Formats: sequence, structure tokens, C-alpha cells
Amino acid sequence: MRFVLLGSGVFAASLLVVQGQVGVPSSLPLPVLAAISAASGVAAWQVRRSWWPLAVVGAVGYAWLVMWPPLMVASYYAGLTLGRGRGIAAYLGGCLAVCGISALVGEWQDGAHRLATASPANAVAMALAVIGLPLALGLWVRARREVLEAARERAERLEREQVMRAEQARSQERARIAREMHDVVAHRVSLIVLHAGAMELRAADDDTARSAAMIAGIGREALANLRDVLGVLRSPPHELLGEDAGGARRPPPTLDDLDRLLDQTRALGIAVTRHDEGEARPVEASVERTAYRVVQEALTNVHKHAGNAGADVRIRFGTDVLEVEVRNEAPPPPHEEPRSPHGEPHSPREEPRPPREELPGAGWGLIGLRERVELLGGTLRTNTQDGGGFLVSARIPA
Repeated sequence: MRFVLLGSGVFAASLLVVQGQVGVPSSLPLPVLAAISAASGVAAWQVRRSWWPLAVVGAVGYAWLVMWPPLMVASYYAGLTLGRGRGIAAYLGGCLAVCGISALVGEWQDGAHRLATASPANAVAMALAVIGLPLALGLWVRARREVLEAARERAERLEREQVMRAEQARSQERARIAREMHDVVAHRVSLIVLHAGAMELRAADDDTARSAAMIAGIGREALANLRDVLGVLRSPPHELLGEDAGGARRPPPTLDDLDRLLDQTRALGIAVTRHDEGEARPVEASVERTAYRVVQEALTNVHKHAGNAGADVRIRFGTDVLEVEVRNEAPPPPHEEPRSPHGEPHSPREEPRPPREELPGAGWGLIGLRERVELLGGTLRTNTQDGGGFLVSARIPA
């Protein structure tokens, strides 16, 4: 559309010039003048492909009829495209030749043509207005475009470098975390598994042996999960996006693994009851993983803070939401030792049991769980119940 308007403007301006309204009038018939002006307009319309036809039409029209619009537009595009050395010099040489021919034609035709092109002052003014200024404008526009393009490329390069540096820093931090987890956490969990296995072999009764076996099994599962996490931390980003064709990793737990988690919790002495409501249906894997983590964290808190209090796990499938509730009873009151009438314990040799110590990192589980649920657009609600129990409830869009 822009070049159509340019061609129409050059046609109209050229026709006005040759008719004498804004230039030197010509004695040629109007149809001939209209055809010449139309040729100038078509050449200007095609200037996006090549500006040389417009320059030729402009040179002939200026030398013969002092028709300056096409030569002015051609000079602008010459400044946009020609090299700053020989190309510009050759174009200026050709324009000087056109001005000389126009001066000779003006001397031959006399009148207004001679006044416009053969007079030295007018010839210089016309050359500057028709050739010099448009050429300088084209050179300035091209220089500005080159500066902006260079600035854009530099900004893109700096952005790419910044992304690469950030990715490198993330990779180094992931590797550092993986090393720390491997050297510290995995080592300590391995020691727990080894000691539990030794305890199972040396146990004097079946209950102790079963408890030691359960501890060893949970520790081995923790090592497997830790190995999966370390594999994720050490994986390049493109492998995390599903492009990894390497070895298989253990899939993250889903609702299908919930019964195994409940069995492990029951083995710790906590009475857990599961209730399923609604028609079970497939949901997104991320939703199932989050629901599993909600139950896992809630039952862990029951074991840490409520002792052997019973818990109810409720999974409710809605039309567009998955609800998970874990409600535990109030923790049992601490056992008081029988005392003598004087207030002394009956067994002076037995020392009172020390209070339960708070585990390192306590308090962060529910915060991370809330973030995990909210990332999926859900909500997590935790509050104390009447009678001393506790409720963890999550609603996850599914």
C-alpha cells in the first residue's frame, strides 16, 4: 500500500510539473505528458524491487522536461542502497551529467527551461534540492537503520549470553546440591539401612525384627527416591523436558501408590482409614502426584506430632476438582507414672522419658505443600479441629 501511494504521488506531482503548475510548462500534448507522468508513477511503484528504472525515467524527464519528482525519489533510494564509496560517486557523476544535458536543452529551448537549468544559481539550487538533499536524507536513514539494527543484534546477543550464564549458574547450583545430597543425606540414610539390617539379624523377638525390617525397607525406598532426585538434578535441561533417551527412572508416586503408603503408616502404629468418594477417573499426573504428597506430608505430621492418633484419609473425585482430606484425632495424653503418697515415683530407678524433640526442618513441610498445590491452581487449608485433632484439606483442579 505504501508503494502504491508513492507511485500515485509521483504521477500526480510529475503531471503538475510538466503542466506548469509547480515547474516548467511543456509544449507537448497532454496525452503525451500524462503517459510520461504515468511511466514515472509506475517506476516509483516498482521501486521496492529496483530503483534503477525510476532513476532512468527521472534522468530523461529532468533533462528533457525538468520533471524533478522521479529524480528526487530515485536520489533518496540511491542513498538508501548504494555503497558509500564508488556507488555514491558514480551516482553523483551521472547526476552532474544529467544537469549538464538539462542546461544544454535549456539553452536550446530558451524561456523558463533556460531560466531554471541554464542559470548557474538556479541550476545549483535545483541540483541541491532535487539530488543533494534526497541523497543525504537516504544516507542518514540508512545509517540510522544500521545503528538500530546493530543495537538490536547487540541486545539479542547480550540476552542470549545472559540466558546462557543463568543456565550455567543453575546447572552449577544443581550439581552442588546433588553433591551435597549424595555426600551427606544418602550416606546417612545408607547407615540407617545398614544398622536396621544388623538390628533385624540380632533382634531377640519377632516384633523388634519386624520393626527393623520395616525401617530398612523404608530406608531403601528413601534411597531409591533420593537417587531419582539426584538424577533429575544432574540431568541437562533438555532431558528434563522429555528429550532424554537414556535409562529409565522410577516414576513419581501417584494415587495408585497410596495404599502402600497407608500400609507403611499402619506399620508404625497409626490406625489409618481410607475413604473414596465419587467415581474414580483418570486425572493429570501432576494432580495425582500432588494429592499423594498431601497425604504423605499429613501422615508424617501425624506421626511426628500426634503420636499414635488415628487418622482418616478421604479422596473425593468431583466433576472438575480432586479433594484430599487427612483428619487425625487428638493425640493421646502423656502417660503419668504412679506416685507414692509422698509424691515420689514407685520406681526411683526409672528416669522420666525425655520430651519428643522437634525434628530438623519442621514447619517447612506444609509451606512447601501449599506452594505445590497453589502452582496447580488449587487451595490448601489446615486448621485445628474441635477436640484437639488436625485437618489438612486440599482442593486441586482436575
